[in-house]
Amino acid sequence: MAMERANLLNMAKLSIKGLIESALSFGRTLDSDYPPLQQFFVVMEHCLKHGLRVKKSFLGFNKSLWGPLELVEKLCPEAAEISASVRDLPGLKTPLGRARAWLRLALMQKRLADYLRLLITRKDLLSDFYEHSALMLEEEGAVIVGLLVGLNVIDANLCVKGEDLDSQVGVIDFSMYLKNDIDDYRSEESQIASILDQKNYVEELNRHSTVHGLQGRVDSLEKSNSKLIEELAIAKNNIIKLQEENQQLRGENSLILLKTQQHLEVTQGDVSVERDTYKQSRQGLDEMYNEARRQLKEECQLRQDVENELVVQVSMKQEMELAMKLLEKDIHEKQDTLIGLRHQLDEVKAINVEMYQKMQVQEMKKKNDMITRLEEKTNQITATMKQLDTLIRPFCPVWPPQFGVCMICCTHSQQLETDLKIEREWRQTLQNDLGRERDAVAQLSTEALQINGLKKEFHRLQDENIQLKSICEDQEQALEELGSKLSESKMKIEDIKEANKALQGGQVWLKDKEATHCKLCEKEFSISRRKHHCRNCGEIFCNSCSDNELPLPVSPKPVRVCDTCHALLLQRCSSNPT
Repeated sequence: MAMERANLLNMAKLSIKGLIESALSFGRTLDSDYPPLQQFFVVMEHCLKHGLRVKKSFLGFNKSLWGPLELVEKLCPEAAEISASVRDLPGLKTPLGRARAWLRLALMQKRLADYLRLLITRKDLLSDFYEHSALMLEEEGAVIVGLLVGLNVIDANLCVKGEDLDSQVGVIDFSMYLKNDIDDYRSEESQIASILDQKNYVEELNRHSTVHGLQGRVDSLEKSNSKLIEELAIAKNNIIKLQEENQQLRGENSLILLKTQQHLEVTQGDVSVERDTYKQSRQGLDEMYNEARRQLKEECQLRQDVENELVVQVSMKQEMELAMKLLEKDIHEKQDTLIGLRHQLDEVKAINVEMYQKMQVQEMKKKNDMITRLEEKTNQITATMKQLDTLIRPFCPVWPPQFGVCMICCTHSQQLETDLKIEREWRQTLQNDLGRERDAVAQLSTEALQINGLKKEFHRLQDENIQLKSICEDQEQALEELGSKLSESKMKIEDIKEANKALQGGQVWLKDKEATHCKLCEKEFSISRRKHHCRNCGEIFCNSCSDNELPLPVSPKPVRVCDTCHALLLQRCSSNPT
């Protein structure tokens, strides 16, 4: 590692010195095709790669220069512009290509030495990317950064966007730096052997580095080529499917156009007929206008009466608002208490469910324990009966053996038999309960399987519903565009009919005595729920169902209308803005 650092330092000195001397003798701005400049970037790439940690990726092991160079953006905010422009370049696909583009942009900005100086000062960050004895962590790195300061006298104009930086092979051309030593080889024959050895060493080193790099490059290109072939086949299949869908859509579009043309012809005929009827009815509208003026005077008189009534209602409304505020406070308090009680009820339900489950488990355990104990008792009773039989026979010799135990022991045996029957019945009931519970568990398991099947069917139906919705939305958009003209003509006809109805006096003004309930919500009128006339339809509504105001053809000022008339008038205005 020490020898490699020394060799790289010497090569960096030669490349930087040769670049500065050739640039000063060249006498103009350098571009990307200038050989000393290309060799300088190759040498810098080798210097930055020295001691770089190997990271495992999807395609294998690689060494990325972009990681440590990306840290400069955090250390120096001025380098954020370079990093952002490198990320936005469309032709770069590998981290190595981004690192090469970053070096070129930093050289054009004449801040390459400053950025690398900030980077080598933070060895705690570089230790994550480089090994312990890497060039960037030793003194050779600081020397190279000091030599880079001299490059600020060079003006470089490099085209990074069109250059293929991902596939370039970073091989150092040592012949450029060996020419100066070979010029006087004829006078100094003793140096020929050393120069030839140096050349052979350099060629061998170059061959090893290029063979490994090219082999890894060929492997990665073969993998990427196979992936691209698969993607190309998929893309061709998709193109064929899209072409078929396009042909189907074109056929459907032609059918829709034919239908819409026929529909438009029919609507145009209807509009022409309606226009003729409108012209005929316009003649009678002038006569109706005089009658409307007379009705307007009567309306003004009614309006004065209504205003007087309004003053009384406003005073009552204020009193009602105070009462409503108090009622709202009570309602809010009751709602809060209800919410708290609901939470408590939910907690109690959850506790009851847990207790019920625990009780079921405990009852099952108790029933199993009872069954085992009853079996033990039956075995004990049979054993005791046998023992009693053997004990009593010697004391009762008169009692014949064919009649069993003597009468003295019969009573005791009968009691034991009754106890045994009771215990058997209790055991039978427990076994029946256990069987029923097992049947319930089996039924629940079958129901769970059925629910899982229903869930799968539900998800499938949801997917089908989403697809049908998308198709339906597309068709609805087409129908909305076609029916917009028809709706405009229909709304014009309805406006003409409403105006004709208003001029003919078709509006019926309902009297206060005839209305006892709101027409919309059907709530009964009282002192707190007042009556209000709708100025459009003439019906009587409560305040909540008629708290809308809109200008009407009869009165240009906003007047009170009910909710239904308000929605109808707004729909007409939105469909016919003129």
